Amino acid sequence: MTTIDWILVAALPIVLAITALTTRRHAKTVSGFLAAERCAGRYLITVAYGMAQVGVISLVWFWQQYYDVGFTSIWWGFLEGPALIIMALSGWVIYRYRRTRALTMAQFLEMRYSRRFRIFAGFVAFAAGLVNYGIFPAVAARFFIVLWDLPPDVMVGGFSMGTFELIMLALLVLALFFVFLGGQIAVLVTDWLQGTISNWVFLIVMVFLLWLVPWSSIETAILDRPAGRSLVNPFDLGDEGRFDAWYWLISVLVLFYGMLSWQGTSGYHASAINAHEAKMANILAGWRFRVLMLITLLLPLCIHAVQHDPAFADTAAAIQTVVDEAPTAAVAAEVRAPAAARAMLPPILMGLFSMALVGAFLSTNDTYLHSWGTILVQDVVLPLRGGKPLSARAHLWALRGGILLVAVFAFIFSMYYEPTQYVSMFLALTGAVFFGGAGSVIIGGLYWKRGSTPAAWVAMIVGITLSGGGVVIKQLDQGAFVTGPVIEVHVGDAVTHAPVDEGGMRVHVEGVTGSLVVDSTLADDGSAAMQLVDDAGAPLQSFSLAAGSEHVLAEGDVWLAHVVHETGMFDALNRFFRWVQVGLTGQVLTFFAIVGAVLCYVLVSLLGPRHEHDLDALLHRGEHALEGEDATGEQAATWLMRLGFDAEMTRWDRIVTAVTLAWPLVFTLALVVGIVAWSMGITLDDATWAKLWKGYLYLVLVVGGIVTLWFTIGGVRDLMRLYKRLRMAQPDAADDGSVRP
Repeated sequence: MTTIDWILVAALPIVLAITALTTRRHAKTVSGFLAAERCAGRYLITVAYGMAQVGVISLVWFWQQYYDVGFTSIWWGFLEGPALIIMALSGWVIYRYRRTRALTMAQFLEMRYSRRFRIFAGFVAFAAGLVNYGIFPAVAARFFIVLWDLPPDVMVGGFSMGTFELIMLALLVLALFFVFLGGQIAVLVTDWLQGTISNWVFLIVMVFLLWLVPWSSIETAILDRPAGRSLVNPFDLGDEGRFDAWYWLISVLVLFYGMLSWQGTSGYHASAINAHEAKMANILAGWRFRVLMLITLLLPLCIHAVQHDPAFADTAAAIQTVVDEAPTAAVAAEVRAPAAARAMLPPILMGLFSMALVGAFLSTNDTYLHSWGTILVQDVVLPLRGGKPLSARAHLWALRGGILLVAVFAFIFSMYYEPTQYVSMFLALTGAVFFGGAGSVIIGGLYWKRGSTPAAWVAMIVGITLSGGGVVIKQLDQGAFVTGPVIEVHVGDAVTHAPVDEGGMRVHVEGVTGSLVVDSTLADDGSAAMQLVDDAGAPLQSFSLAAGSEHVLAEGDVWLAHVVHETGMFDALNRFFRWVQVGLTGQVLTFFAIVGAVLCYVLVSLLGPRHEHDLDALLHRGEHALEGEDATGEQAATWLMRLGFDAEMTRWDRIVTAVTLAWPLVFTLALVVGIVAWSMGITLDDATWAKLWKGYLYLVLVVGGIVTLWFTIGGVRDLMRLYKRLRMAQPDAADDGSVRP
C-alpha cells in the first residue's frame, strides 16, 4: 500500500459520511428510519441491495467456492435459472409482502398469525441473525490484515493494541455512524454509492487481471487437476464433497423457499415506492450475480494460474507463505484471495480495490446492523409492551440502542470465534435456524388461506430444532462422537480423530497443509491402510498403521498417528451424530430443516381446526384496496399476463424484463442440452470445456460493462427522485410497525 492507496481508502468514508449527513433531516420518523418512507425506485434498490448482500464476507465465500470448483460452479448454478425466471415474473413473495405494507417481516407474522407468534419469530430471527452476523467483522478484519500486510499489533497512544481488534472496531464504528445518522435512508443512499463505485472498480481490476495473467496460463492451470476434482468439466466432480450438483439443487429450493425469509436486509423489503417497483427491482437484481460478480470467479482462476506458471513463481511463493501461516484450513481458505490481490495488484489499482472492499464491508454491515437492531426493538421489545406506543423520539433512540447492542455482540463474538468450516456452510446453517421454518410460514401466510397459527408454531420449532442442532453438532470437536476404532492424529497440541470405518474420509489437521485419508476399515490383524494427500487430492505418502502403533507422517511439524479404540453406551446415537458432523454439509442440513418444516406446516394446517384467513384484507385487495396503489398486478387476462407481464408493466418495463430474463433462459437451455447429451454418452473433453468457458468469461465481462453503465444512469435518476419524494412526504405517525385493531 502506497500513500496514494491509503488516500483512496480514506476518501471513501469521508464521501460516505458527507452523503449520510444529507439524509439526516429525512429520518426523523419511524417509517423513515425503518423503510426510507417507502420512496425508493428500482435501480436505487437494485444496486444498494446488491451491495448490501455482497460484503467482504460474501466475496470470501465465493472466492473459497470458485477456488475449489472453478467454472463447474457456474454450470450447476444455471440450475437456478428457471427458478429466477419464475420468481421474477411472478413477483414471488416480494409482491404480496409489499402489498401488506408491513415494515418488518415479524409485523406481517402478527398480522397473519398472532402477536405471540410475532414475538417468538422476531426473537428467533434476531438470535439466528445475530450469530450469523457475528463472524462478519472477524472475516473482514482478517481479510484487510492480509490485503494490507499489517502487523499483528500496533502502537496507539503509547499502548500496544491488536490490529485485528482495531480494524473490527474502526469498521463497526463507521457503519454505526451511517445508521445512526439516517437509518434506512442513509443505508440506502450510501450503499448505492458504494455499489456503483465497486462495480466500476471490479470491472477495472478484472481487465487488469486478464492483461496480467494470459489465458494460456489460466487454461493450463485449470486443466491440471486430478480426476473427480475438475475446474472446467461439470460432470467430473465425483470427489467434490462441498460444491457439487446437490449443493446447487438445494440452492434452487432455498431460492424459492427462503425468499424474504432471511431478514438481514429487511429494510430493503419495505423501501420500494409500491409493490410493482419492488417486483421490478427484484427482476433487475438478477444481473448482480450473473455478470457483476465475475471478480469472484476471475481472481481464483488467476491464483491457480500463478501457482502453476513458473513465470509467476515469486507471486505464487508470496501467496503460499500467507496460506501456510494460517492456523486452520478454514482460515487458509479465507486469506488466499487477499494474499493474491496484495501480490498481484499495482499501486493505485490496489487502492481502488481496497476502497471497493471497504465499501463492501460498510454496505453489508450498516444494513445488517440496521436490520437486526430494528428487529430486536420492533419485533421483540415493543410487542412485549402490549402495544403501547412510544413517542417518535423515544422510538428512534430505542432503535439506535438495539443497533448498538448488535454491534457490541458482533465485536465480542468475532474476537472469540474459531473458524471450523467454510464461510458459506456456516452462513447457510446459522441462517437456516430461522428461515428453515420461516419459509413455510411466510409462503403459507401469503398464498394459502388455510395456513393456521398452530401450524406456524410447529413449523418454526421444527426448523429451529433441526438447524440449531446442526449448528451445535458442527461446532463440537471432531472426537466428540467417536466410537469404536479410530485414527488419532497429533500435531503439537492439536488432536484430530477419524473413525476407520469411514473410508475415504479427510482429516485436516491444524497448522499443516494436507489431509489424512482413511482408505479402509481395520484389517484382521488390526492394522489400517492410510494415505496422506495434499489439498488437491494428490497422494503424498501411504503406509499401514497397526492397532496401538504410532507413525510419524511428516518431519518439522511432527504428526503422530495411531489407532485407538473408543466405545460408548450410546454407540448408535453417537454414530448418527458423527454422520451429521462429518458426513453432511451445512447446505444438506438446511435441506432437511426445510423439508421437515414444510411437512409440519401442511399437516397441522390440514389436520387441525379449520381456519381460513381473509387474504384480500391482508393484501389490501378488492374492497380493502388503498388509494394510490394499483391492485391489478396479479390479475391475468392474457397469456403474457399469466407469464408475469402484468397490467402494471409499462412498455419499457416489459422490454427491460424480457432483456433481463433472456440471460438465464439462454443458459438454462444450454444446461438442459448439456445434461441430455451427457446422459446419452455424448461428452466433451476438458480442453473443449476450457475453450467454451473462455468465451463465457469474455462475454460476461462485456455485458458487465454495459449493465454497470445502465444501472449507474438509472441509479442517479432514482437518487434524485428519492430526495424529491422525501421532501414531499407526509408520513403517518401511526406508521411505526405496530399492528392496531
